[in-house]
Amino acid sequence: MYYYRYDNAEVSCCYKYLMFTYNVTFWGVLLDLAQVTRLRGLDPVWLLLLVGAVTFVLGFAGCVGALRENICLLKFFCGAIGVIFLAELAVAALALLFQSQVREWINGFFLANVKAYRDDIDLQNLIDSLQRTNHCCGAQRPEDWDVNVYFSCNGTHRSREKCGVPFSCCVADPADSVLNTQCGYDVRTKAKAEWPDHIYVKGCIAALEDWLPANLYTLAVVFVVISLLQMVGIYLARSLISDIQKVRSSY
Repeated sequence: MYYYRYDNAEVSCCYKYLMFTYNVTFWGVLLDLAQVTRLRGLDPVWLLLLVGAVTFVLGFAGCVGALRENICLLKFFCGAIGVIFLAELAVAALALLFQSQVREWINGFFLANVKAYRDDIDLQNLIDSLQRTNHCCGAQRPEDWDVNVYFSCNGTHRSREKCGVPFSCCVADPADSVLNTQCGYDVRTKAKAEWPDHIYVKGCIAALEDWLPANLYTLAVVFVVISLLQMVGIYLARSLISDIQKVRSSY
């Protein structure tokens, strides 16, 4: 019986484990995106299921495909990443073409989350962080907090926060060393001319529109980095597929 020794007759471990590591990282990033499902204005159950399904399928295809040298799974992973990349480009293009519709959607989305402000502590922290960081209040104006049952000026409810705004809307006083979480109480019962002395009167959508032009380069860099990471995933998958095919054709 004769035995033949083939040069490079093994699949590159470098490509295999780089591909595995990439998928574990990619899996973690997608799981973090599931936190978006806490936002209202989208059906959280269906979005959670969708993100979870995409996370599991891509993670399974990439990891198992790399470790088991399964060409079908690797091709599926490669194609799925390509589709996601094209979808990102399509969303970016549509957002530029239909800016007014996107603005209306964001406005409705923000109001839906304002309405549910007290329903979820994570959502509450997210809105507070957004308002404090951007020095804004509500979607378009402080009156948007009327959509929340606790802050509404309308009705006969006896909430202590009635006709107020969250503390994150308050203009910070540098002299205050302790955060005053009651600073927004009854503020909207005052004359509107006095509001700027106590709270931010710019809406968060307007603040976002002011922020975007000044941070276009940052957004472009983030988009390029994400795109490169996706291209790296496709490259690793294609390289591993090619390596596997060469080894198998040598037998």
